Amino acid sequence: MAQKYSLKPKASVSEGDVNLSPQRAAWSAAHIDASTQDLLAQDAQYFLHQSLSSPCLNVLTHSNGIYLEDTQGRQIMDFHGNSVHQVGYGHPKVVEAIKEQLDTLPFCPRRYTNQTAIDLARRLAELAPGQLNKMLFAPGGTNAIGMALKLARYATGRHKTISMWESFHGASLDAISIGGESLFRKDVGPLLPGCEHIPPPTRGKCHFNCQDEQHEGCLNYLKYVIEMEGDIGALIAEPMRWTSVELPPKNYWRRVRDICDEHGILLIFDEIPSAIGRTGEMFVCEHFDVVPDMLVIGKGLGGGIFPMAALLVREDLDVTGDRALGHYTHEKSSVGCAAALATIDCLFEDRLIENARALGRRGLERLLEIKAKYPLVYDIRGLGLFFGIELRIDNQPALKAAEDILYHSLSHGLSYKIGGGCVLTLCPPLTITESELFSAFDIIEQGLSSIAPCA
Repeated sequence: MAQKYSLKPKASVSEGDVNLSPQRAAWSAAHIDASTQDLLAQDAQYFLHQSLSSPCLNVLTHSNGIYLEDTQGRQIMDFHGNSVHQVGYGHPKVVEAIKEQLDTLPFCPRRYTNQTAIDLARRLAELAPGQLNKMLFAPGGTNAIGMALKLARYATGRHKTISMWESFHGASLDAISIGGESLFRKDVGPLLPGCEHIPPPTRGKCHFNCQDEQHEGCLNYLKYVIEMEGDIGALIAEPMRWTSVELPPKNYWRRVRDICDEHGILLIFDEIPSAIGRTGEMFVCEHFDVVPDMLVIGKGLGGGIFPMAALLVREDLDVTGDRALGHYTHEKSSVGCAAALATIDCLFEDRLIENARALGRRGLERLLEIKAKYPLVYDIRGLGLFFGIELRIDNQPALKAAEDILYHSLSHGLSYKIGGGCVLTLCPPLTITESELFSAFDIIEQGLSSIAPCA
């Protein structure tokens, strides 16, 4: 007899919005018309179902700037965007660069290179901190993480890694092995051997004996794991926890850098969703004055249009000339590289990084004003144009309240996701204006007001 599989989510806390919740069903019944429901049914018929993406929420027809448009003609401010939309959707400079490249060299097969790929590599090497001037491109961030793991093995002769619980580095088997979210690891069976985990360096939670400002407990635990294992090749981490918008304590990464150097461990930073200007610096590690041995970027690199990622490493790690790290079909995509170059040009010519920095500060001030009015808001966090609103009741994650506010926001034309079950994560394009940003915050405050009294 064929096994019967349940479509009910097994976890009470997910990395994104819960796609089978009662709130989802109620919102869909109230806001999705019959013709769109039919398209969603067709989508569900042909695509495999999985948490966080299917059944789908809605059907889109257009995207432009900070807005999505659905089949019913509604404009939706997108504060999610899978973290790809730093320059907004359909930026004219990016679109034009792609069109020009399509007319000359639409594809570059393996064993060949092209001027656009070389130009992008040179530009990234010039922008990256330290000596991160060697690189490989890939069609996605998870691919680049896999290349980093392989290179660490070749360069050190060790296969063991240290990474963080609660972290996310992609959904492939190697990426979830180093990742720390149970949603992706649970029930999947054996993972890669040698993947050790330690508590994440978050300031908003007490992990074991890690509550002091310097997080001595977590750092001592890191040293203990290194001592017990003895042959760690790499430490892989997000310099800031993206899903729940959690920044590390002051000096944490500088101390980790020293520990890695002492033991010959490569430090790999995963900035796939967070780099490319979103935090007010081109790369997140620049906020902490730490240069990793490898830096993985992606998502926004392709300008919200083309899938692009890159692994940037120190020049002395160029040690695999006779082996393969990941020669992907679209490794040196001429079109993808054109999109990336145009995206970088937009960041600097349109002063979008400066906008992220300045508007991020004003945004945090506005959110702190909201926090002062609503006891449900436990914490406000952010860096550049990326914000987190953590909701708690009696010091417990306010899971239902977070979903209620999410669907209230969707009803009023604002899309974002929930991280860690109770953190409203707001990730707008860097092209957004202060008026648009504050309009989104007003929608969230209206949602808070609808379910929670003011202080």
